Amino acid sequence: MIFIICLTIGILTAFLGSLVGLGGGVILIPSLLLLQQFVPGFEWVTPQSIVGISLITMVFTSLASTLTYFKEKRVDYKTGLLFLIGSIPGSMLGSWLNQFMRTEQFLLYFGVLIILISMLLFLKRNPEKKRMNGNSMRSFQVGDNVYEYSISIPLAIILALVVGTLSGLFGIGGGSIMVPAMILLFGFPVHIATATSMFMIFFVSMMGASSHIFLGHIAWEYVLFFIPGAWIGGKVGAKISQLLKGNTLEWILRVTLILIGIRMIMNGLSV
Repeated sequence: MIFIICLTIGILTAFLGSLVGLGGGVILIPSLLLLQQFVPGFEWVTPQSIVGISLITMVFTSLASTLTYFKEKRVDYKTGLLFLIGSIPGSMLGSWLNQFMRTEQFLLYFGVLIILISMLLFLKRNPEKKRMNGNSMRSFQVGDNVYEYSISIPLAIILALVVGTLSGLFGIGGGSIMVPAMILLFGFPVHIATATSMFMIFFVSMMGASSHIFLGHIAWEYVLFFIPGAWIGGKVGAKISQLLKGNTLEWILRVTLILIGIRMIMNGLSV
């Protein structure tokens, strides 16, 4: 029974995470915390164990998604590698900080973080202004469409450092922060932001997961239950993402983050 539940959660979280470039951690973590409260057999769940499981699961989710996005030539890997300069050391720092968090702190802070991110997506943006202020111009072609946007290299590295730290701390892979940041700050089209985010999450998750393995936070007897679902959901989510309009993906992202954030805040306040 536990295997079926974990497999189902793995598929659903990876599907939605891959669909909008989140990585799935923002779905997996609250799901496991709810199961710990209401379902027998999940008493082993702690903030440390679920962050470790989330990061290992996201390695497989992001790998499956990235392979699909690469075939469709939607990954801006040059910009993705730039973000990794800051996000990889950040993820290791966040993984180390995670061991000092209590459950009620984890739930409350996680919920507030997600709500703030979702609110940012409602801000209006001016792509032309972003291009004028940018330090490095990028031109990227997807099919018959050519997109232009700009990257401020110092801002990108600092942002990636913060995102990597939050990723290791909360086990969210960084996509829930990086995707809105790429869209709002640098003028990325949502389809390229989603694909590039999954590319980045693959490396960040590997480093964060390695840190949690070293710290002994991994419940190995349960991790293997999630991996098959992560691979299946990641592949399917990436395929479906290519069929949806950018505006549709943004609304899915907004609504998903708001619902998760509210639920986590309520749980944190009730602990």
